[in-house]
Amino acid sequence: MVVVRPFKGLRPPKEIVKKLASRPYDVMNSEEAREEAKGNKYSLLHVTKAEIDLPAWTDEHSQAVYDKVVENFKAFQDKGWLVQDSEPRIYIYGQTMGERTQYGFVACTSIDDYFNGTIKKHELTRKEKEDDRMVHVNITDANVEPVFFAYPAQAELDGIIENIVKNQEPEYDFVADDGFWHHFWVIEDTNLIKKIQELFDKVPALYVADGHHRTAAAARVWLERRKEHPDYTWDEEFNYFMAVIFPDNQLKIMDYNRVVKDLNGLSSEELLSKLEKNFVVEEKWADEYRPNALHNFSMYLDGKWYSLTAKAWTFDDSDPIGVLDVTILSNLVLDELLWIKDLRTDKRIDFVWGLRGLWELKRRVDNWEMEVAFALYPVSMKQLIDIADTGNIMPPKTTWFEPKLRSWLVIHKLS
Repeated sequence: MVVVRPFKGLRPPKEIVKKLASRPYDVMNSEEAREEAKGNKYSLLHVTKAEIDLPAWTDEHSQAVYDKVVENFKAFQDKGWLVQDSEPRIYIYGQTMGERTQYGFVACTSIDDYFNGTIKKHELTRKEKEDDRMVHVNITDANVEPVFFAYPAQAELDGIIENIVKNQEPEYDFVADDGFWHHFWVIEDTNLIKKIQELFDKVPALYVADGHHRTAAAARVWLERRKEHPDYTWDEEFNYFMAVIFPDNQLKIMDYNRVVKDLNGLSSEELLSKLEKNFVVEEKWADEYRPNALHNFSMYLDGKWYSLTAKAWTFDDSDPIGVLDVTILSNLVLDELLWIKDLRTDKRIDFVWGLRGLWELKRRVDNWEMEVAFALYPVSMKQLIDIADTGNIMPPKTTWFEPKLRSWLVIHKLS
């Protein structure tokens, strides 16, 4: 049911891969990207965030930036920093964070599967972000950065990865500056590639884990190009887009937490009192308190950590959206008590992802930047899949996957 396809990857020589590798375009702002790429002519940020090569005041969505993207991408190929494989391949990408390693297949997936619902999503997208990525795909004529998909784990596919990892030297193998270890293998055996395709044909669905905007942008490019080429066949590269596809049982979703600027006119005592209506509130004397189960939250207020446990009548375990802790917190605290009605637009709330830690919540409150912080128990892969399978959409800022896919491993050219 799932279409995967090999492609002639555009990728760097071994000797520069660590220098060329970069974090994804959307996890840093222009200033951070400029600092990260300083003194490194090989960094792919010169392509994914080309504003770093222009004056600091340059609008990142300006024509000057897009022109620079084209110039830099061409230069990377002309200088031999990106070289295309001679034959279509499928690849394996491994990431190690601490004691945990996850392995996924790098292949092209079908735009048709996105439109027919075989590729399932769980987030809404914003048009302006789609527009930017759509321009980037069109002007580079490539998927420069992959999307991050999950699939229901299959023993035979696991076995293929295990065999290659044990018996074949990786093409790339390095630790990036952020401490994450990256491993990359090239599958050249055409019979094995065909076997992988046949096994994915039995997989019921793929799930967008990270990269909803890149996926939506790829779909819009596909629609444009099919109009431009009404005599298209199914073989053109623009019918496919690049993804790293991980088995769901290897993935871990991290917590995505909230900080709020004020208490909506309430005193700390009034807030604590009102919380008792729907939560069991306990003061914790530890240096920090992390939620220990679903429906348990931590709150940092006035230099103290509290445990908030939702009372049984406040959620419905049979409702894939209602059971989410982000929904419980949004409805019963952010909306009902603090009057934050729209998480996407309200300027009184901000979001802190898991790797930044509870210390970041504490820091922002202790520095008087924010008045209260809430930490949530992470969403599970099962919850994500249940929501996608039922056609529901998660509330904003619900999932954070780590480690992020490195932008470097391979690029898919559309023509």
